[in-house]
Amino acid sequence: MPAPRIPDFGALSVLVVGDLIADQWLYAQPRRLSREAPVMVLRHEKERLGAGGAANVARSLRALGAEVSLLGAIGRDASGRELLNLVESEGIDTSGVELVPGAVTPTKTRVLAAEPRRSLQQILRIDRDPPVPLDAEVRSRVAARTYALGRHVDALVVSDYEYGCAGPEVGAVALELARTGKVAVLDPRSSIDGFRGLTAITPNVAEVAHLVRADSPESLDDPAALRAAARALLDTSVSRFLLVTRGNLGMALFGEDLPEEGVAVEASGSGEVTDVCGAGDTAAAVFALALAAGLPASDAMVLANAASGVVVMEHGAAVCRPSQLAGALATAPAAVRFAGSTG
Repeated sequence: MPAPRIPDFGALSVLVVGDLIADQWLYAQPRRLSREAPVMVLRHEKERLGAGGAANVARSLRALGAEVSLLGAIGRDASGRELLNLVESEGIDTSGVELVPGAVTPTKTRVLAAEPRRSLQQILRIDRDPPVPLDAEVRSRVAARTYALGRHVDALVVSDYEYGCAGPEVGAVALELARTGKVAVLDPRSSIDGFRGLTAITPNVAEVAHLVRADSPESLDDPAALRAAARALLDTSVSRFLLVTRGNLGMALFGEDLPEEGVAVEASGSGEVTDVCGAGDTAAAVFALALAAGLPASDAMVLANAASGVVVMEHGAAVCRPSQLAGALATAPAAVRFAGSTG
């Protein structure tokens, strides 16, 4: 089966709403064991700030040429200001992002270390989370902006990292936009409450296991178990499609106008995975963008899978550009009926 075509993504506009996260990366070299405690002493080399959560979804869309607007709420702290500057520098409209006085911008600090000429390894992650939930008035303002901007775009992507922006207020707006024919996609974390009637939801297999209260994510390696979980989620969410990202097992897709058993694709990419950070963001972004371009859902999955295979080859939350996507598609696996061949 020939690879799907890559549409003209530059003709599309997308609104991304959700939790904006600052990804801080610290690079170091190991020196010696500490005399103070049984830990390694590292020599600091450099550091950088990256965009995570909804901000990374926006970057993924923009890298493929789409016009992108970003909505959410961050703190007026240093991480928030630097994150906003980074996203703006890539041509993403952040005029609707609210800077909340006194709020803490969610920040994930990852420490990577290796000896010279060795591959970097993540040895520690420190999360700085907001001490209090996002205020209801802020959530309502984000939802109101989502409706105002969402009427003028081709697609809406909601990115939930459980920091409050992707609440039921936004869910109600997403439903209204989906009813008007907009592509509306939710990348959930631990709940789909408040989100019904969307075009698609794009959880990973661990999130599916949590949502259906399965014994473990590993239990869903069995195709029959995953199909049953997918049917339950589709019935609960009343979504048209469910795209499940399965790590090194690829992806599986269920829903409207597809075989009852679903379709699946093996993981794309031939090299050793370097960093899975942001792969789910890429999958949700590319799947939504391909649907908005009019591609069949199975082709949209193949594109999303190929793009995800590109970004996991790089450190940090990387993005996939059109030339990289074209190269990945040249050798990308095709979609097949989900009968266990990818499991």
